[in-house]
Amino acid sequence: MKNQTSGPRVTALGGGNGLSTLLRGLKGRVTDLTAVVTVADDGGGSGVLRQDLNMPPPGDIRNCMQALANVESVMDELLAYRFPEGALAGQSFGNLLLAALNGISDSFDQAVARMSEVLAISGRVLPVTNANVQLEAVFENGARVVGESRICDFKKTQDCRIRRVRLLPERPPALPDALEALRRADLIVLGPGSLYTSVIPNLLVDGVAQAIARSEALKIYVCNIMTQEGETEGMTAADHVRALMEHGLAGLDVCLCNSAAVPPHLLERYRAEDARPTEIDHRRLEELGVETVEAPLTSSSAQYARHDPDRLAQAVLELYRQRAHTRVF
Repeated sequence: MKNQTSGPRVTALGGGNGLSTLLRGLKGRVTDLTAVVTVADDGGGSGVLRQDLNMPPPGDIRNCMQALANVESVMDELLAYRFPEGALAGQSFGNLLLAALNGISDSFDQAVARMSEVLAISGRVLPVTNANVQLEAVFENGARVVGESRICDFKKTQDCRIRRVRLLPERPPALPDALEALRRADLIVLGPGSLYTSVIPNLLVDGVAQAIARSEALKIYVCNIMTQEGETEGMTAADHVRALMEHGLAGLDVCLCNSAAVPPHLLERYRAEDARPTEIDHRRLEELGVETVEAPLTSSSAQYARHDPDRLAQAVLELYRQRAHTRVF
């Protein structure tokens, strides 16, 4: 077992705001932290840079680096700054900085490493692959759409669930450092974040699901507090886990779910989007071979029903501490 003073070696997979929330909580609590981030995004400012510069989307990567950065408040504000008008309207300075570094680097992961040095981040942030990939969703009625940013609206028009997603081209090569981070991890965390567009795309990169399956680390999936419009309406916690398994995840130990009540005013806002608190169906999760653990994880100050970084990190590390003595690393 590792020396407990340094904490477990943690590898977290995902994308979007969910992964950066987890990283903010883990920062300072563990000394060996790696984020493996999806590169399937094609919307917003990231999508523009991806199309114009033929580079992987920088947005999710930049969010994660910003969460782990050790910089002055002015630099933090600068990274998040979005130009309000002109040709750069909606584009963030952080994305542009990473794009510039990509232009002077031999590969995207090298650009990410250089920006990590500039920001003096705690831990590492790695793109899951350097390949230029697109995400395709196939629906239960057989319809399909290509493009992560198009899936939500397309799902609404189809009015049926997503059957599966895949990357184009299929099974792109994983970044070797990402596979190594999974191999040496004591604790692997998936989520929180959009199920089909942030978490699952990582499993579709060649070698990632296999590395997770072979690992003896404790494996935790952080289930979303709410279902997501245009993606997981009507899905329970077990439905989320089953979808992960159908896309290659094996050996999951724990599904970590929120137990705190969502304030009524937030429920009303989500109801307009046909989104509701994710139902925790313990029996079905047990049938899938996954333990259910509940903890109060919601942020008390957020305008949305989102995870609190500190509560989430504490819950994840407590699960590791409770189970570490029964596992061999």
